[in-house]
Amino acid sequence: MTYFSGRKIKNVSDKYSKRRLTGASITTIVSLSLVLFMLGLLGIIILNTRQLSNNVKENIGFQVILNDNVKDVDVAKMQKTLDASDYVKSTEFITKEEAAARLQKDLGEDFIDFLGFNPLLSSINVHLKAEYANADSLAWIEKDMLDTKLVKEVIYQKSLVSIINENVQKISLVILGFSSLLMIIALALINNTIRLSIYSKRFIIKTMQLVGATQGFIRRPFVLNGIKHGIYGAIIAILMLIGVLYFAQKQMPELAELQDQNMLATLFGIVIILGILISWVSTSLAVRKYLRLKSDELYF
Repeated sequence: MTYFSGRKIKNVSDKYSKRRLTGASITTIVSLSLVLFMLGLLGIIILNTRQLSNNVKENIGFQVILNDNVKDVDVAKMQKTLDASDYVKSTEFITKEEAAARLQKDLGEDFIDFLGFNPLLSSINVHLKAEYANADSLAWIEKDMLDTKLVKEVIYQKSLVSIINENVQKISLVILGFSSLLMIIALALINNTIRLSIYSKRFIIKTMQLVGATQGFIRRPFVLNGIKHGIYGAIIAILMLIGVLYFAQKQMPELAELQDQNMLATLFGIVIILGILISWVSTSLAVRKYLRLKSDELYF
């Protein structure tokens, strides 16, 4: 009777231990997935902010006003040269007639009938690549344009260029600071969660050590288990990020234009790598701590 009771108690104890270990694993995976989700969401915000910043900068351009009576062949050659330039994203040639039609539409009246002639000149609207949309680049581009005999004037809003670049720098610094703070908090949170998980197994670690197992042998299963948890957590985080992106694009379809699929794939890869690395390092450090503890210190 005692034998069966003892075996029953042992089975109950084993089930309780397995339940605790399973609960600790689930807690670790959930904590990892939430933290990696927050880091991934911040990465998406940074990528979209950068893409949005580039879009704003690439809408900055300048208008090259051409001299009157320029030949079409010379204009076509100049536009082709501009399109081939490293700093140009796109160009648009506007004839004096098209310029007049646009101005009439904006004014709501026919100013040509009033003046008796069309005072406007043909022009080329030039949109720059994002990396060249700054005051210094625009200054030497303007000088280069004015050296061309076909060009009468170069028009762009200097103050607007400076304001946009200053605001982009400020926003980038704020996001960088917030990202650094969140990364520190995330690492501390994951590390503490994994430490608590390893803490529940400290007696197993000490027992293995007492029977002669090497530190590498003891550490290996914990590290492999931690890496597995990191992968699971990363996969859950990626699925959550995909869900957020899908919902956001449903609400604001224009966000789809900002998404770079290659960059998103890279970000998801980084999330998986972070999950593995963080779990690996935190688990190794936690196991190392309990390997160094003395038997009487395990109860504190």
